[in-house]
Amino acid sequence: MAARQALEARYGLLHNAGMAIVALVMIGSAIVHFASGASANAPTLSLNDPRFVLFSVLAMAMAYYVYAGISRYLERTPQIVIDHDGITLGFGRNVRFTWNDIQWVRLRRLSLRPQLQIGIEPHAFLAANLHLSFLNLDDSLRPIRGMPTAILVRDNGLDTRASAMLDAVKAFRPDLVQS
Repeated sequence: MAARQALEARYGLLHNAGMAIVALVMIGSAIVHFASGASANAPTLSLNDPRFVLFSVLAMAMAYYVYAGISRYLERTPQIVIDHDGITLGFGRNVRFTWNDIQWVRLRRLSLRPQLQIGIEPHAFLAANLHLSFLNLDDSLRPIRGMPTAILVRDNGLDTRASAMLDAVKAFRPDLVQS
């Protein structure tokens, strides 16, 4: 029998560099468009102009994605590790769940892509204090409605797909996988 190898999922370089570059291009093109004076609808530099306020808020949102893209591009530590001891979740939380803490693992679709769902024992879930929120749209760990001790692991921006993560779980603990 071949030795089972740990799976490590990191932030994807191409995805996150691309996110930062696209956000920078969007900010730059808006600045060039309005600074050139070619647009009669250019906002005035006043907080009384709702267009200026709107473009300022949108520029701040794009600046956040520049920051997120660059910081994730530079972050090379694994965000998910699946090995013989259990599952480690990074994403600023750095929590390890042993196989005894995990009740089940499965794939479910969120929009078009399958996402990994992990059911966790209540005591381990509470002890982990994951700070999950339905409102944070950019977080890779999300709560699952109606399942108070389960989490959804989004693979957006990672270099490993959720299906490969499920295959790694199957290699170590096939009894935990649900269909």
